[in-house]
Amino acid sequence: MKSLLKIFVCAIMAIMVSSCVSQKKYTETEQKRRQCEEELIAQKSQNNDLIADNTELKVRLERLNKNFQRLINDTIRIGQNLRDFQADYERLKFSYNELLDIAGKTEAGNKAEIQRIMAELQSSQEKLIHKQDSLQALEAELAVKQKHLNELQKILNQKDSIVNALRQKVSQALLGFEGKGLSIEIRNGKVYVSLEESLLFRSGSWEVNDRGISALQKLAEVLASNPDINVLIEGHTDNVPYRGSGQVKDNWDLSVMRATAIVKVITRNPGVHPSRLTAAGRSEYAPLATNSTSEGRAKNRRTEIILTPKLDELFQIIETH
Repeated sequence: MKSLLKIFVCAIMAIMVSSCVSQKKYTETEQKRRQCEEELIAQKSQNNDLIADNTELKVRLERLNKNFQRLINDTIRIGQNLRDFQADYERLKFSYNELLDIAGKTEAGNKAEIQRIMAELQSSQEKLIHKQDSLQALEAELAVKQKHLNELQKILNQKDSIVNALRQKVSQALLGFEGKGLSIEIRNGKVYVSLEESLLFRSGSWEVNDRGISALQKLAEVLASNPDINVLIEGHTDNVPYRGSGQVKDNWDLSVMRATAIVKVITRNPGVHPSRLTAAGRSEYAPLATNSTSEGRAKNRRTEIILTPKLDELFQIIETH
């Protein structure tokens, strides 16, 4: 009887201990879930702000491009006007000399004809003076425009050199990863570092794995030594619906969380200030390939890290002219 009582007491204690452990795990899990939800809400808000800022920058860049094109067109127009004025000037000069010659030959002729010729000479002389003034003004304006264009071209050439050098530095730093889930290319004056999902995350996860952290740390070293480079991190997914729980419910949420996770890894390097980085989620809406095949979907599940030299000097020159 005592043995049975001991067994019963031990069983009750085991159940109580198990219950306590389960309750503790549940509490920890619930805390992590709430923390994740709060973090996602904050990141969604930040993402919306960054999208708005990015849109504003695109509008600004488009305006600057239009101003630059207008400047080129103005220079072409002024150059053509200058050539036209020079041709007119030569014609008037020829006519003037012709009239002088005629006047000399008819000096002994009738007085009325001489007066007419002298009036034409005076008119031609006034036109010549006006043309000369116009030519000088156009030449001065053209010189200013040409100087401005030369400044812009110099900066654009410098930007291209910076981009090419940056691509080499990134390639050298990520040598062990290129071709193994990572590719680097230059597009539209920017360096694009594209990382496949398999290099960074488990399927459906936004926690960066050890191999991905290693690649991002090497990239962060390059960014730390090049402080004039801005960084846009875009998360991309395929079109397979993501069935999440809590606040991470769909591909939009997943792409934002992945971009933000990468920002956090890169900014562990004290040389990379967070103000240089922008995290954005593109969901399934910027695919590289068709989503109708498994290979295409694998290409679309990626993160793009876009490196852009700061163009403040270029913007300032364009806006002040």
